[in-house]
Amino acid sequence: MRLRVQIPTVRPTVMRPVAECPYEDCDGRWFKLHQQHCDKAVRDMQYDHVEALRRKCLSCGRTHRVYPQGVSHAQQTDRVKGLSTLLYLLGISYRGVEDVFAAMGFYVSHATVWRNVQAAGEKARQLRQAWLARSGGVRVVGGDLTYVRCKGQEVVVGLVVDAQQDITLDIKVLDNQETETLKAWLLPLLELVGAENLSTDDADGFKEVADTAGVNHLVCRRHVSLNVLSFIAKAAEQVLKKPPAVPPELDVTPEQLLADLETLEWIVLGQPSHGARLLKEMYLRYASASPPQRGKRATLWYRMRNRVLHLWDHWHRLTGYLILKHDQGLELDGTNNSTERAIGWSVKERYRTMRGYKRITSILNVTALTAWLRDQSPGYDMSPIFAA
Repeated sequence: MRLRVQIPTVRPTVMRPVAECPYEDCDGRWFKLHQQHCDKAVRDMQYDHVEALRRKCLSCGRTHRVYPQGVSHAQQTDRVKGLSTLLYLLGISYRGVEDVFAAMGFYVSHATVWRNVQAAGEKARQLRQAWLARSGGVRVVGGDLTYVRCKGQEVVVGLVVDAQQDITLDIKVLDNQETETLKAWLLPLLELVGAENLSTDDADGFKEVADTAGVNHLVCRRHVSLNVLSFIAKAAEQVLKKPPAVPPELDVTPEQLLADLETLEWIVLGQPSHGARLLKEMYLRYASASPPQRGKRATLWYRMRNRVLHLWDHWHRLTGYLILKHDQGLELDGTNNSTERAIGWSVKERYRTMRGYKRITSILNVTALTAWLRDQSPGYDMSPIFAA
């Protein structure tokens, strides 16, 4: 994994006074210096102590400390928090990070590293939600599901992105992949960002989400092509080895079936403008194929019927990206690659070095933090993630 970020720095002479009294029951904005030198021990690679100031609020009369840049009330500096978090995201275990700091000459326990990562992840989730609330409209939202292990069980993780900008919009652990679960997750988000299009794989649940939300549904042509080409290869092999008997209700021959399989391959790969008409004509040749009896395998003729019917019904979803490209100038490739890349980098990359998670919250925190840092410009300052 490559994360080009800037670890927080510690500047003992640069103070960070708050503009408003930090006590919740006071909104005072006027202060006076109460104590000039307040020694504070810190855990850092360069300093073992810094000096803070103490100010007195003129409204409530209480005092509070003002710390230098990169220092807070915590014993660790933000630099230690940032480095420990980054080392973990890059693949080192919690105990491994502990060993790295021990080699530097000071002690940070693996439990402290874990707390740093979790706190940073929660902050990243807050930053993501705040950014999402003020972001502009997203024309094409890409969505997909993946799986990770938590306490030995497979859990469903959903991820959505801005498919044009390759920016993660949301990561959520779902109870299952049922349609109602997908709706409860995606419908509010699509409305929030003002989405016009939803790009996903060929799963029926995503189709219902798009139709319910009233947005264009773009089905990944790569997923469809691979599935159809696999069917064509197996069907052609079956016909060439042992041509199946033609049902009496159909007026076709094995030779016609082979020709239709070849045409179907051309339609799926070429996506001609008259593809829907060609699929309709092909479907009518197999429409009368009988369904299988209970406990019996469907005939090749019936499977051909269903395959062509499915493509015909959803041809507008498969070729919708071409219409958007020609009519609206949207540069889309017709795949769901942007979402799959985000899953690979934000969910799977760190997960590959793990035996699984122990908490659902940890899944959200680690993936959200990774996605947030990945989406930032090179040299992003991690300081906001550790701000009190």
